[in-house]
Amino acid sequence: MTDLEYLDRAEAALKAVELNCDRLNETTDADIDNQRVGGMITLTFRNGSQIVINLQKPLHEIWMAARSGGYHYRFDGQRWMDTKGAGEFFAHLSREASAQAGMPLTFTPM
Repeated sequence: MTDLEYLDRAEAALKAVELNCDRLNETTDADIDNQRVGGMITLTFRNGSQIVINLQKPLHEIWMAARSGGYHYRFDGQRWMDTKGAGEFFAHLSREASAQAGMPLTFTPM
């Protein structure tokens, strides 16, 4: 994958995270504060816990830090998959956000 292809796909993923947060705030009581600075989004939940998602441009990866640990995702041609087998990015983000929000939340690639 070229640098430009990576940036297009990674930026689309970050935009999807932002749009999902907007949708979840409109349709649930999750009250997720999401702030983006450049290639990083910080999701802050009502209980003060956070999930940080950021681009690692030199590695062509997306990294996610949650209460359960840190995860690295690479695009496999179809999806962003964890490099150590934790699964697909949006499914994993859904699990982590649900745990931290204390309610079921679903993030999708849109």
